[in-house]
Amino acid sequence: MNKTVDYYFAPQSPWTYLGHARFAAIAAATGATVRVLPADFGKVFAASGGLPLGKRAPQRQAYRLQELARFRDALQMPLQVQPRFFPVAGDDAGRLIVAVDSHEGTAAAMHLSGAVFDAVWVQQRDIASAQTLAELLSECGLPPERLAQSREPAAQQRYDANAQAAIDAGVFGAPSYVIDGEIFWGQDRLDFVERKLRAD
Repeated sequence: MNKTVDYYFAPQSPWTYLGHARFAAIAAATGATVRVLPADFGKVFAASGGLPLGKRAPQRQAYRLQELARFRDALQMPLQVQPRFFPVAGDDAGRLIVAVDSHEGTAAAMHLSGAVFDAVWVQQRDIASAQTLAELLSECGLPPERLAQSREPAAQQRYDANAQAAIDAGVFGAPSYVIDGEIFWGQDRLDFVERKLRAD
């Protein structure tokens, strides 16, 4: 029986970027259903005791940069460890992914999510900019009206619901993959995600 993965992430998360393509490939190979759930991790952190990057101890911030470089090199993926537009608000991009998921479905939402991650971590573009988001829609072949729809109450309500669902599930960091109530936190847990999806 094919399983469902609740895929919680922040659109500006470098760790989600590092795992996104691999996760998509694993889901496709195992026939898993993916629920694309961008969320406001400011709310998740507030509920789980996490801290936004700027409030973390200097040692943790320095180690994060080392780990990003390590994973970039190990995975042989392009990544600007300190991109021009970071920190950056991800809420507008998150609501846009929600709007696309609502109208075009999972595959389109996954594609747009990948484009958002690339925009931040490879291309050094500002995903808080409406112009950038409009460009990403165009580059993904998606309707331009999704940008206006992402600003409507329905998109905000679903985006808020994603954060509450993450909190209710016990999620505390991005990316998190939840399968049958079991949390797998971080792109470095994708081997375990695949094992879970392949288990009878």
